Amino acid sequence: MEKAISCSRKYRDMMVPVGEKRVKLPIWSGAFNDEMADFWSGEVTWNESMAKYTTFKVGGVADAIVFPRGRNEFSLLVQGLRRLNVPWVVVGRGSNLVVADEGIRGMVIVLGRNFAAIEMDQKDDASAVVKVQAGCSLAKLVKWSAEQGLTGLEFAAGIPGSVGGAIVMNAGAWQREMKDVLSLVTTMDTKGCFCLTKTAEMNFAYRSWGEVRGKIALEGFFTLKKDSSERIKAKCREYQKLRRKRQPVNMDSGGSFFKNPAQGKVAGQLIEEAGLKGYRVGGAMVSPVHANFIVNTGGATAADIVALMHSVQQRVREKFGISLEPEVKFLGMT
Repeated sequence: MEKAISCSRKYRDMMVPVGEKRVKLPIWSGAFNDEMADFWSGEVTWNESMAKYTTFKVGGVADAIVFPRGRNEFSLLVQGLRRLNVPWVVVGRGSNLVVADEGIRGMVIVLGRNFAAIEMDQKDDASAVVKVQAGCSLAKLVKWSAEQGLTGLEFAAGIPGSVGGAIVMNAGAWQREMKDVLSLVTTMDTKGCFCLTKTAEMNFAYRSWGEVRGKIALEGFFTLKKDSSERIKAKCREYQKLRRKRQPVNMDSGGSFFKNPAQGKVAGQLIEEAGLKGYRVGGAMVSPVHANFIVNTGGATAADIVALMHSVQQRVREKFGISLEPEVKFLGMT
């Protein structure tokens, strides 16, 4: 792992020493340091592989990676990048993400542990509203809620990824979705402006929050009911047990790969009936445990995953006349 380089340093050339190596910096790195000097005291990791930031464990090198520590810092960062005309993209915990082997040019903004606060916003004798930052992991939120005796999020037990990603994807399981417990969402646009919107006024749908491209989920406000902490924990354990039995939880993957088609069919069943369980392209494989999971068997590339995706789509289309749409997202690919 390459050591993070403080953003406050000035660079006089395009190669700087990092430990025993020299790292090539993008041409805009010096201007970025100058532009951000007044407000940014965090770190920038230059020229690092994105594989460690996705659950698929694939992806090439990003020019730079930063970790904002709150929405105001995030907004100022985006505004500065716009002035410099530096491309940027936001990621969470990379649980439904395939990054190109060629990597990503520009800035990758990771909403992670520095953007993961949970706080009680309102509460009464029967319920509570909990405000959660987008970088918080679903696992952390589910555990915290159970310990507080707040029910409603048990369906998310075992779902990988961050709260922000779960909101944007309207993640769900066991006939429940994020929209069922969300009351408000704080978003930010590409100019760094904030907006607080009621969930009822948003266009949530199957695996989509319905917002326009470019909107970023910053915070979710969850309305949860009070219940026995032990009863909530028992329900979470039950869901996690079912996941371990039915899904390849011990292999690197991006979770469910394809959306269930509108025809009312189940993607995993279609793939299995097409005879594709265990089918491989390079290091990528259709899981023998659950056919709607593509897994990295070790050494897979993003190209392997994409090629396997196309093979699955083609076989299902030929056999059933149904086009499968990926649920995962792709970065750095056209």
